[in-house]
Amino acid sequence: MKTLKILTQDQVDPARILPAPSADGSDAQIADLTEVQRLYRTRSPERLAQAQWDDTHEDSLIFQSTLGPKFDLTKLPRTAELLALVENEQSVSANIAKRHFLRNRPWAIDPSLKACDYKPNAAPRTSYPSGHATLGYSVGYVLANLLPSKSEAILARAHDYAYSRVICGAHYPSDIEASHVLGTVVAMKLMANPQVAVMIEAAKAELNAAGVGVESPVAVR
Repeated sequence: MKTLKILTQDQVDPARILPAPSADGSDAQIADLTEVQRLYRTRSPERLAQAQWDDTHEDSLIFQSTLGPKFDLTKLPRTAELLALVENEQSVSANIAKRHFLRNRPWAIDPSLKACDYKPNAAPRTSYPSGHATLGYSVGYVLANLLPSKSEAILARAHDYAYSRVICGAHYPSDIEASHVLGTVVAMKLMANPQVAVMIEAAKAELNAAGVGVESPVAVR
């Protein structure tokens, strides 16, 4: 079982960071569900395919399409070490919040919604926040700070990755909003930690040396 390595339980206390989700049957929850149903039923085949890919990829390499082939963590040990820490801390934090709030997934309310990762025996009360989205926002925040010239594209990818969870019918829009808050808080608290600050500087130097995020010059003919 994963445990926090740098952050403390108090720093990621969901009761202090996130508002409670709307109760099942409330006007807010019904509106939330209606939006999931609309997106689920009007999604294009291309957007569904992207959501399905995102569903099966839950690690920092979701940003490789944004940063290019030089973002190869097998060749970037300092960066890999830092992002593995971010992945761990956000995962534990998201799971703490899921267990605290115990919100039903959209498909637990509307069985016609078959999420990309739906399994008949899946735990239904794990909706708030989204683990995938929390990963995207936390890693995205750190990468945006490491590579400021690519920050806009990185954060756009984090948002699109999170949006895939609603396209899949796996989460409510408000789950994604909560993930944005939690992922950002986790990333900010990690970056403010002196021990992590050393890792950040090492990763930044490594990424710059490898030319990650730098556009290749256009050949002159």
